[in-house]
Amino acid sequence: MSLSHTAAEYMLSDALLPDPGGSRAKGLRLELPSDRLLKFITVGLPLFLVSLAFAREFSAGSQISCFSPTNFTGKQSAYVDTACWDSLIHHGLDTEGHAVTKSLWALKVFPYSLLVVAVLMYLPYLLWRYAAAPALHSDLLFIIDELDKSYNRSVRLVQHMRKVQQASAEPERFWEEYERARQERYFEFPLLERYLTCKQRAHSLVFIYILRNLLLLVFLAATCLYLVFLHLNIFFQDEFNCSIKTGLLQAEPHIPPLIPCKLVFFSIFQLISLSVGGIYVLLIPVVIYNALQLCQWDKGLLSVYEMLPAFDLLSRKMLTCPVNDLNVILLFLRANISKLTSFSRLNAVSALREATTNKEDIDTVVDFMTLLAGLETTKPKHHACAPDGSTPQSNGRAPETKPGVEAMGKASRDSLGSA
Repeated sequence: MSLSHTAAEYMLSDALLPDPGGSRAKGLRLELPSDRLLKFITVGLPLFLVSLAFAREFSAGSQISCFSPTNFTGKQSAYVDTACWDSLIHHGLDTEGHAVTKSLWALKVFPYSLLVVAVLMYLPYLLWRYAAAPALHSDLLFIIDELDKSYNRSVRLVQHMRKVQQASAEPERFWEEYERARQERYFEFPLLERYLTCKQRAHSLVFIYILRNLLLLVFLAATCLYLVFLHLNIFFQDEFNCSIKTGLLQAEPHIPPLIPCKLVFFSIFQLISLSVGGIYVLLIPVVIYNALQLCQWDKGLLSVYEMLPAFDLLSRKMLTCPVNDLNVILLFLRANISKLTSFSRLNAVSALREATTNKEDIDTVVDFMTLLAGLETTKPKHHACAPDGSTPQSNGRAPETKPGVEAMGKASRDSLGSA
């Protein structure tokens, strides 16, 4: 008998979570994986393409080639290239034969406009970092710490129950007090559950998260419209007629009125704009998906933690409209699942519970640990009547209660002690 007791004690000791070695605050992720991917692409792509364009410009020299008259010297031809690149004005004729001019300055500022796009794409992440991340960081630290502590308290409760059961001279009296404690919820101290319930009435985090995605969506759409405008008006005209007869050269008779020019790196600008615009169009559904995540609860995470005695948001149907701060916190808890040491343990317990034949008798991790520790083998097959004279159910459980962990009531302290 002592060997079985020793084995049960070892099993319960191993089930306890070790204390975290370092600070959890350093490793918390305050961005969802999809948001981090969006930031990397929306900000990094234009910067990368602009750096390539600038590198090509500095290595190749002039970006324009003008067909100067044959009587021009080399310096005069270089002057024509420089003057036409500085002006970038196309001189032509309309359908009625009237002279018209068209500015092509957007080609010159196109690389710099992509730098502005990169800065705009970074603004939503700055908003989230300084307006919402500090509050989210403190919430995650508290909730992760409480979830792990609640699991440890459940295991320590079973350890205490073993000591009380071994010291008890009347096993039936012990189980009678245990069932009374379950029925009257003496175990319960739902600090975490009430905190999460309060978060359902807060909307600061969800407002900033939705605003962040809306800003990103607006900037993506505006960038795509800007690139479409460039393609329709400028990016199909790689040749233009330039006039240098201005200022002191206006009265020179040997200078032709118009000089044909061609943009050397026009195809590169077209490729850059098509790449940025095409990828940004593909990212728009991702941004919409991020915002729509808030329209449903992550019940998979909640169902695992329903194994904790004082955590029954799902079973008591306490969840309201999902557009609130609690849903945002659940999304980031899922992203920081590696920091939740208790999740893997409870997930295993939940899977084992589903595999058992009498899973209706295993309501919480306390019940499961009680079964593994061998306490159920000492449970009498018949139970005493409840305090009000009614007969308890056949499985010995209260019909509408779920046991907690932290506090013990006076009615159960005499035999169970303080957890």
